[in-house]
Amino acid sequence: MIISTTPTLEGNPVKQYLGVVTGETIVGANIVKDFMAGIHDIVGGRASSYERVLIEAKESSLAEMSQRAAEMGANAILAVDIDYETVGSGGSMLMVATSGTAVII
Repeated sequence: MIISTTPTLEGNPVKQYLGVVTGETIVGANIVKDFMAGIHDIVGGRASSYERVLIEAKESSLAEMSQRAAEMGANAILAVDIDYETVGSGGSMLMVATSGTAVII
């Protein structure tokens, strides 16, 4: 499955537009990650535990969207948008939502 943030793929005309596809992933942060991120806030540096969670959530959301597009018969998803939001009480969870247009090229 080709996934692109662009509305077209150079040299690959769209033969058929199949519709909008989405993927959603919500992950919770735990107390250990919160504690370690707090230390990084104080002393500086990257919060690698949060970065891993963010990467995994993004990949999960893209995979879900890709699976839905494949079920529609698509071989590409164009104009992909990735949104990150905090949800839950006190923003304790992270939601990654992806959307794009499923197409046949």
